[in-house]
Order: sequence, then structure tokens, then C-alpha cells
Amino acid sequence: MVTIINFKERQREDGTEFYVLELQGGIEMVKSKETGNFYATAKRAFIPSTFTKEVCSSLIGTQMSGGIVKEVCEPFNYVITETGEEITLNHRWVYKSEDELKPAKAPVRYEQNVIANSEVFSKNGILEHAE
Repeated sequence: MVTIINFKERQREDGTEFYVLELQGGIEMVKSKETGNFYATAKRAFIPSTFTKEVCSSLIGTQMSGGIVKEVCEPFNYVITETGEEITLNHRWVYKSEDELKPAKAPVRYEQNVIANSEVFSKNGILEHAE
């Protein structure tokens, strides 16, 4: 389940404006590699919309089925605003619908060329119990 928590205005290459919805997943507990202590966090992702500013504003708080998952992408540079440090990332967080999150079922395989052991069958047509 994800919740629409905000929206932001963006610009297309041609200069026209549109809005993206900011989605947030549920709370997750993560263990710090440095201290070993747990902290609470939530994944966030942005999805484009065709909505007006007013509609986007009214959608804040709406919950939708699905989740936010890590997706590998082309490497890009990202500046951590708190420290000013520039890092290279090769993943992004994206929204996936409930159907996309379900694991694919492996196809059932049946063995071909099964050979029966003829010694276990009666040869005289009379049922005899094994001893």
C-alpha cells in the first residue's frame, strides 16, 4: 500500500508544466551498518500525472494498492543536500501495481518418457497383494 503525500510541479522539454505525485510506502525498520541500531524509514517515488494543481492537492492522503521497489537504471550523479556530497547511483525507486509485485508462478513441468516397471503389475489379471 502506498499513500500520496505531496505533489510537485515539473517542466517538460517544451517548457509546459505538469505535476508529479509523490508516493510513500509503509514504514520499514532498517538496521544501521555503522551503529547497529534500528531506524524507521519509508520508500518514496514520484509518478507523473495529467491532473491540475487543484486535483493533485485534493489527492494528498489517498491510499493505493501497490508498492515502491528498487529498479536498476543507468548510473547518474546525485548530490546529497544535507552534506553537499556528490554520489553516483545506479538505481531508482519506482511504483509498481499490486499485480506487478506478485511473483510469477513457475510453469508446471511434467516429465516425459516415463517407463513403468512391469514387475509390479499382475501378469495373470488377478489382483495379488505384495508381501
